[in-house]
Amino acid sequence: MHAKIVRINNFIDGQFVEPVCGKYLDNIEPATGKPYSQVAASDTRDVDLAIAAAETAFTDWSREPAAERARILLRVAELIERDLEIIARAESIDTGKPLTIARALDIPRAASSFRFFATAILHTESQTHVTDNVAFNYTLHQPRGIAGLISPWNLPLFLLSWKIAPAIAVGNTVVAKPSELTPMTAYLLCELTRQAGLPSGVLNVVQGTGLDVGAAITAHPKISTVSFTGGTATGRKVAQACAPLFKRVSLELGGKNPNIIFADADLDAAIAGSIRSSFSNQGQGCSCGSRIFVERSAYNDFIGRFIERASKLKVGDPLDEETDQGAIVNKTQLDKIKFYVDLAEKEGGEIVLGGSMPPPVNERCRDGYFFSPTIITDLPVSCRTNRDEIFGPVITVTPFDSEEEVIGYANDCDYGLASSVWTQNLNRAHRVAEKIDTGTVWVNCWLVRDLRVPFGGTKQSGVGREGGQDSLYFFTEPKNVCIAK
Repeated sequence: MHAKIVRINNFIDGQFVEPVCGKYLDNIEPATGKPYSQVAASDTRDVDLAIAAAETAFTDWSREPAAERARILLRVAELIERDLEIIARAESIDTGKPLTIARALDIPRAASSFRFFATAILHTESQTHVTDNVAFNYTLHQPRGIAGLISPWNLPLFLLSWKIAPAIAVGNTVVAKPSELTPMTAYLLCELTRQAGLPSGVLNVVQGTGLDVGAAITAHPKISTVSFTGGTATGRKVAQACAPLFKRVSLELGGKNPNIIFADADLDAAIAGSIRSSFSNQGQGCSCGSRIFVERSAYNDFIGRFIERASKLKVGDPLDEETDQGAIVNKTQLDKIKFYVDLAEKEGGEIVLGGSMPPPVNERCRDGYFFSPTIITDLPVSCRTNRDEIFGPVITVTPFDSEEEVIGYANDCDYGLASSVWTQNLNRAHRVAEKIDTGTVWVNCWLVRDLRVPFGGTKQSGVGREGGQDSLYFFTEPKNVCIAK
């Protein structure tokens, strides 16, 4: 039980402030189904205050030497690492993911984002062109102004940090909105930036719903740049709001990612990688592999061992160190998962593992939102369960007979974010990687990330790329200067 209900306020102009309306939303802990905090139910008026603070701060922050901006961002990274256990526990409570994952992966990656972009701005270069011996042309990359950053609930601190760090590193100021379902880590980050000496108004966080806060951010004429990570339907609305104002927009949206396993693959590695990609964070990740295609000659061996391994995953209290799979983020998402499992049966699929809520994992979590790891076979590739993004621990496994056939299966989807290919044939790996229509292709691995490389998708998985120089350039405006000789 929680001793008291904490109120999560907005962070505007360097101070934690109550929402103008004075109203709050209950923040539900997924593992218990009960509120453990309240989050500000902000609206357009709070967004206006945040934008005013960001606009005032921009003048000085955009002129701050890169070395000073880097020093502050590096200090933020140090403070995240100092408070890693506190922040990881908060993220586990907020999201329902196992504490072990938050501690080992999500929070360290947030610190890495600040550290990477802090040092990246010290090593940028600009092109210079001599034009027919009559002039010099060179390119400046200047901060764009106020960036509106909207992040999702599944990786709340990591993805928010991945947006904030490059935006402020190059001299922009920020108005950010974390998900109202998982607001706590953003709240903690604000305090750390204050301790690090980030000037007031450079980072502003407005809590609340997408309808009330997100829409106000995307539509505001003083926000020149919008970076959004979330669902495809909401991303479409963001694009529609930004288009008339000609804002620069990055949309990292949904995924229905294929995991392709050829018969010559190292099956032990492929199974271990598929367990991670399928069930990490309860399958609530845009990069999770939710469609597995296995070459027919290896199918029986794979499916038997895959079911055996998945059946041993411990569904439990996210705060338990032994838990492999925690809680689903809220009841709405849990009901969506149930709907698709029922639909899969109607579409002719066989549920060979899971398919339902497990018994209560303990007394504390009796009313929590849990769902067992679920594996479904015998589904047509074109059915809805194989095409729609479910965002849960529900995996379909399908055999294939040829390279050409499986490439068609992989691309028969509206999404194109990421994919995995498992084979020991290097030529095949290159051929298949080139033909799969996804922004990232992992070969014999999954979720190996390098902050220097771009990340993003094709088709309904979004537009734009984040990471490395792509992020720095996204948050800057190139200006050509031509000087006559």
